[in-house]
Amino acid sequence: MKNPTLKDIISTATARLSKAGVDSPALSAQLLAEKVFGLDRLGLIMEMGRAVDIEAAARFEVLVQRRAAGEPVAYILGIKGFYGLDFKVGPGVLIPRPETEEMVEKVQDSFDRNAEFFFADFGTGSGILAVTVAVLFPSARGIALDLSPEAMTLARENAVQHGVADRVQFVRADFNKPVLAMESMDLIMANPPYLSEAELQEVSFEVSQFEPVSALVGGAVGDEDIRASVPLIAGALKKGGTVFMEIGYLQGRAARDIFESCAEFSGSVDVLADLSGHDRIVVAKKK
Repeated sequence: MKNPTLKDIISTATARLSKAGVDSPALSAQLLAEKVFGLDRLGLIMEMGRAVDIEAAARFEVLVQRRAAGEPVAYILGIKGFYGLDFKVGPGVLIPRPETEEMVEKVQDSFDRNAEFFFADFGTGSGILAVTVAVLFPSARGIALDLSPEAMTLARENAVQHGVADRVQFVRADFNKPVLAMESMDLIMANPPYLSEAELQEVSFEVSQFEPVSALVGGAVGDEDIRASVPLIAGALKKGGTVFMEIGYLQGRAARDIFESCAEFSGSVDVLADLSGHDRIVVAKKK
C-alpha cells in the first residue's frame, strides 16, 4: 500500500475538522501541514502530490487531534501574525485580533514616523501593540503593563525578536492602579478585558475554553476595567496626549460616557468604528 499524498491527508484533516465544528477547517489543516512539513503556502500547493512518510503523517495527526478538540491554531503553532510581524503566543495570552491592528493605524495617523514620544501599553499581552509601535517609530520609547507572568515572558521574547527590547520596558503590574508617573506619556494604548460575564457564555468555545478568562472578562457588566483605568490614564498623559482604547462593540455609548465624565477628557472624546462598522476604539485627547 502506497503512502498517502499531502493532498490526501490535508483533505482528510479538513473533513475531520469540519465535522468537529471548528473555525476555518480547511485553513487550519493547511496551516498545520505547513508547520509539520516545513512549507510555506506556495510550497504547500506545489507539493500536494508528494507522498507523505508515516512518521510525518503521525506528527500531523497529533496536531489535527488538538485542533479538532478546539485548541486554536495560533496556540498549536505558537505564533500569530499581527500588522505584518510574527509574534510568539501561548495559552497565557490572548490571540491577536485583526481589529486591534486598527489601533496601530490610528497611532500612525497621529505621529510622524521619526517623532520622539513616550507611550504606555495597558494590558500588553504578547506585546503586540508595544512592540509594533516601537518597530514603526524608531525614536519612540514605551512601557508595557500586564499582570500575567506568562504575558510578560512572551512579550519580552517578542521585543527581543523584533529588536526593540532596549526601547520597551515590560512591567508586571495592574494598570488599574497608579503605576506611571504623572503627566509622563504622550500616548497610551489600552486593550482592557471588556466582555461581561454573560457575554463570555456567548463567544465561541475556542475562545472561552482556551484563551485566558482574565484577559477577556472585565467583570459582571464588562466595563469595570474601563471605569477604573480612565482616571489613571488621564493622570499619566501629558497635556495634549492621546489615549486609544479598544472596547467591545456594544460599549460605545457607555465608554464615551465614562471618558466624558473625566474632566481632563470632556469634550474631546470620539468612538471609532472598525472595518465591520462596529464601535471599537475610543480616542480621547487630554486637555
